[in-house]
Amino acid sequence: MRAHATRFIRALPLLLPLLFAGCAGFDLDQASLPLNAQSSASEFADMSPAQRREHERLVAGYGGAYNDPQLKALIQQVVERLVAASERPDLKYRVTVLNSPAINAFALPDGSLYVTRGLLSLANDTSELSSVLAHEMAHVIARHAVIREDQVKQAVLVSRVISDVVNDPDLGALAMQKSRRTLASFSRGQELEADAIGVGIAARAGFDPYGASRFLTDMGRYGDLKSAAFSGSSSSTTPDMDFLSSHPATPERISIAIANARQYASPNGQADGERDRAAYFSAIEGMVYGDDPKEGFVRGRKFFHPKLGFTFTAPEGFSLENTSQAVLGATQTGREALRLDAVRVPAEQSLAQYLSSGWIDGVEINTVESLTVNGFTAATAIARGDQWSFRMFAIRFGADVYRLIFAARELTPELDKQFRVAADTFRRVSTGEAETVKPLRLRIVSIGLGDSADKLAARMQVPDRPLERFLILNGLENGAKLKYGDKVKIIAE
Repeated sequence: MRAHATRFIRALPLLLPLLFAGCAGFDLDQASLPLNAQSSASEFADMSPAQRREHERLVAGYGGAYNDPQLKALIQQVVERLVAASERPDLKYRVTVLNSPAINAFALPDGSLYVTRGLLSLANDTSELSSVLAHEMAHVIARHAVIREDQVKQAVLVSRVISDVVNDPDLGALAMQKSRRTLASFSRGQELEADAIGVGIAARAGFDPYGASRFLTDMGRYGDLKSAAFSGSSSSTTPDMDFLSSHPATPERISIAIANARQYASPNGQADGERDRAAYFSAIEGMVYGDDPKEGFVRGRKFFHPKLGFTFTAPEGFSLENTSQAVLGATQTGREALRLDAVRVPAEQSLAQYLSSGWIDGVEINTVESLTVNGFTAATAIARGDQWSFRMFAIRFGADVYRLIFAARELTPELDKQFRVAADTFRRVSTGEAETVKPLRLRIVSIGLGDSADKLAARMQVPDRPLERFLILNGLENGAKLKYGDKVKIIAE
């Protein structure tokens, strides 16, 4: 949950129908971008004003740029090798590492490449890094973004012609639906084409062509873990708006990636390209992992935002996730959920009036109640839908109003009491508390005598499933034997 940026709605599948139907936009502070979101003038001097605005918008939406000279140097070296081996060595690329825990990478038609530190934390060597960068470069080379834009314009035109000329809105809607399915299929085709082009570029640049299949495998495992840990559902029903959704790591796609790599391997199927795990680990050593404290962070059921100066603790049984728009929470059963975000409400409008103003449907006016929460002006109310009931709180804190929305399939008196108790944990944090906060980081450690995956996983400062997270983070299978002296990643302060 980030300060100083505009928010756009993105949530887990449970929360989309629960908390956002009938809601207005969820915007936080509209002030200037954080300092690390500003690109150096020299690095992006060749951008047009429109390209610069798009770049700044993207960087701001992902927590700013993550500045690490050694990491940036390694990425630049990899990109230069890939460009020289590509079908279009005349193209120029600029790479920005985004300060976000999301697993994401994308490219703009002008050659701007973006990769999050969350994705970098999942890769294990230079060949896996090269596979991601080469894939995004392939989208630029194949002009996929331009083609997709033209296809969307054509689909909209067809829909309008049918609706306006033929005067049949239903037929127009049907045509648009079919066009969207065609676009989705074409998009999958683009992804596979970019995979094939990217594997070829990486292999010709001297990297292990199997890096793509290894990274896709780990990405799929991470998606399954994230989904199960947060919502208890399968990854197929968790449409995370990141690399996992736009680049699904399906078994078929992994198989195709392996087949692509075999074209560049020796007859026995072995590849002799570079992997250079040591150089990659050296570059990511100490990189921030997960939430950046500047953007707020989750520790168990507690959310803490030292920059904005408040903290909040969810009820028992909730898992929290800090997204770029809001703090989201859900129980393992999927029968309860929560959302914490912030909006601007005119000072002259009371919070009771705000809760009654219609930004969410089904508010029971007789339940609207004014109150205080740890000295802050607040209001609460109940709203009911067909399948879900909501206990809502609005708390005025500084220039913003924080909205804490609890949802339940059945809002029993006991559950409602738990929601009220949780709302009472919203409080200001002292300067001393804020100064003690340290981010989690990737730490590179050597495997010692007697070390096992279980022992190393026990050193991971993660909320749950430490062994699974350790194995996925290091590209290891359960039961894999560890070699004395090898380097592995763990997560610790």
